[in-house]
Amino acid sequence: MNTLDRYLGRSILLHAVLVAAVLIALTSLFVFLGQQDDIGTGNYGVGDAFIFTLLSLPQQLFEMLPVAVLIGAFLALGNLARDNELTVMRSVGRSPWQLARSAGLAGLGLMGLMVLLGEYVAPPADQYARQLKIFSKYAEYTAGGGRSTWVRDGNLFINVGEQRSDDVYGGLEIIEFDADGRLVSAGLADTASHQGGDRWQFGNFRATRFAEGRTRVESAASHQLEVRVNPDFLGLAIVSPDALPVAGLVSYVRHLKQNRLDSEAFEIALWSRISRTVAVVLVCMLAVPFALGPLRSAGAGARMVVGILLGVLFFLLNRTLENSGQVFDLSPALAGWAPTLLLALLTWLALARASRA
Repeated sequence: MNTLDRYLGRSILLHAVLVAAVLIALTSLFVFLGQQDDIGTGNYGVGDAFIFTLLSLPQQLFEMLPVAVLIGAFLALGNLARDNELTVMRSVGRSPWQLARSAGLAGLGLMGLMVLLGEYVAPPADQYARQLKIFSKYAEYTAGGGRSTWVRDGNLFINVGEQRSDDVYGGLEIIEFDADGRLVSAGLADTASHQGGDRWQFGNFRATRFAEGRTRVESAASHQLEVRVNPDFLGLAIVSPDALPVAGLVSYVRHLKQNRLDSEAFEIALWSRISRTVAVVLVCMLAVPFALGPLRSAGAGARMVVGILLGVLFFLLNRTLENSGQVFDLSPALAGWAPTLLLALLTWLALARASRA
């Protein structure tokens, strides 16, 4: 790494950190304000909301870092172009591709930060934040840990295998005891959906009931049951794709496939997590042709607007494909990598055009 590489990298890193700090400040405010409706529920107070906000910040930073880096790179290289520093670099023989390589080296450092956040900081902090909030709000319930977890409501014990949407769960076991600890029933259900209040609808329900030394088997395509467990609380028993590092996602996808369970959502999350990390390098490189071309004489405001528009477009495309990949039966790898591949194509075309100018 030569002097020019370090100079470009330092400028990009500085601006990216400043933009990320501003975005984190705004995000923390919105997250804290979003807790106001929950303050006062159970034991959840202002102090808990503040801790929840702090613990949520690593995950928020991980999600917004590509956008922050894109805006920061546009501002950094735009300032260098405005002061003719990029022109001087071009005059000593630096091509757009070489400048992009220097910017990409800065992106590698930021990618390392993203890996650190995504693998070691954000997942445990986000999981603990959810546990803190739900256990404070619903202190009368208990839940065990693990990927398939037992949730207790009085004498009723429910084992939840997977979460299919916000209010729909799958792979359930339901065991009920009486007040003296004797087994009353043991059952299975393919799905459970929240119907509002304490009402839950269990799909393809089968149960064996024990009474007076006899057993009775019952089954129903649909069975309603009163369970005083909030869906938010029940969701703690489920592994969220956002709460897992890459190694955890790989392990869990393997676990789901071995047990013949639907792993598509977790596969999409895995590929998307990897592709978003790689995108940090590409957004740094993309800023080079824009700084040499249309944004060369533009003000900081114009560069920020362009950076924000491109960043929001990338973020929305990423989220849309993540959420709709299963709906349209897309390949998990394609759904996860498509936004980053489009970004790579745009970067290559822009650099090729800048090289011919």
